[in-house]
Amino acid sequence: MQQPEDRASASRQHEGNADIYDEDGVIRASFLAHIGAAIADRDVLALKKDLADLHQSELGDLLEALLPDQRRALVHLLGEDFDFAALTEVDDSIRQEIVDQLPNAQIAQAVQELDSDDAVYILEDLDEDDQEEILSQLPFTERIRLRRALDYPEETAGRRMQTEFVAVPPFWTVGQTIDYLREDQNLPDRFAQIFVIDPTFRLLGAIDLDMILRTKRAEKIEDIMHETRHAIPATMDQEEAAQEFEQYDLLSAAVVDENDRLVGVLTIDDVVDVIQQEAEEDIMRLGGVGDEELSDSVLATSRSRVPWLLVNLVTAFLAASVIGLFDATIEQIVALAVLMPIVAGMGGNAGSQTMTVTVRALATKDLDIYNAGRIIRREMGVGFINGIIFALLVGTVAGLWFEVHIGFIIAAAMIINLFVAALAGILIPLLLDRFGADPAVASAVFVTAVTDVVGFFAFLGLAAWWFGVG
Repeated sequence: MQQPEDRASASRQHEGNADIYDEDGVIRASFLAHIGAAIADRDVLALKKDLADLHQSELGDLLEALLPDQRRALVHLLGEDFDFAALTEVDDSIRQEIVDQLPNAQIAQAVQELDSDDAVYILEDLDEDDQEEILSQLPFTERIRLRRALDYPEETAGRRMQTEFVAVPPFWTVGQTIDYLREDQNLPDRFAQIFVIDPTFRLLGAIDLDMILRTKRAEKIEDIMHETRHAIPATMDQEEAAQEFEQYDLLSAAVVDENDRLVGVLTIDDVVDVIQQEAEEDIMRLGGVGDEELSDSVLATSRSRVPWLLVNLVTAFLAASVIGLFDATIEQIVALAVLMPIVAGMGGNAGSQTMTVTVRALATKDLDIYNAGRIIRREMGVGFINGIIFALLVGTVAGLWFEVHIGFIIAAAMIINLFVAALAGILIPLLLDRFGADPAVASAVFVTAVTDVVGFFAFLGLAAWWFGVG
């Protein structure tokens, strides 16, 4: 139960949140102007008072809303009172901008106050020399923990884990464990499981806290522990680790090295961040923009988009060359030029629908070798049915607009292209995934190229055959 002062603090924090955000969840312009004025006046006391009760995510939102000069000034004015955990809530470029202006000694002092996973998140983007200088200023135990996490590849469970955990030997009693939890000052602030290890730190099992509370003090730990069936290898990709949490409804999971020794714990708050990050990456890559962020500069944004635009340009020339094969047909039947974009556009949209579903299914492991055949047949059926529906609609309009022959031609081309679009939308991502390419990045360009080429060739080819022009 909350004490009166706790309830008052929570009430003040809730009211503060209402003052910070508007009804759309955006930082209020009035609050932003107030903080900006305090920064301009270098009013440190006002800044500390206004920002003291902000959650790290709220401070992160504020940092992103401020101008670059204001951000740098705010961090400088707050000094040791700046909450470094807020840097885990901002874009990479903003975090890098802030960290670059700070001396390594201040960063070293700050990361000692953070959970190990947050400290790693800040340190991993620094130059190796800066990392080593900062780590050298940390206590030995903390330095070893962070260096071990940084040694794991990026976007793995080892990089996301907390190295602070609670572990006890199997021969302890419940009473000994409870006394240890009460008396040891170096335990994590929050934890949901106690892990059981042998003298070499090899993971033997785990106990949920509710089991500790419900068991008599004399009971041995080894008698009430359960096997950790979902221990996560430190080298496992973070997205696969998140899928383990989703499948088995985990709140936390042990992270082990190649020898099954306990090296850390992955918690649900970290996994939620991973799920959001991976979903954003998939959406961005489907558009061919890679890891672009809103805070990136004009040049950086342009550089990230150019490569796939160049690939798209090549495929556009390929589609244009198909049109060039039928230039005589188009010259004699002007209606074809008017209707061509309809066939290609409908094929492109249909292909994008199938491609989006396929790429997401591949990312979540819902599409595999066992159900691929059934899904391909389903998409073929969908493409054929949609082709017939829109063939009737477009063919009728084109027949009334121009002539009946044109209506029949575009109707046939529509069926062909929507059927091919469905096939391309599922087969291209599957092939890219099979050969180790990222289907989220590469699929869109190739699916568009296939639907454009097939659409133009089917429509113009049928017209040339029907009218005997060529």
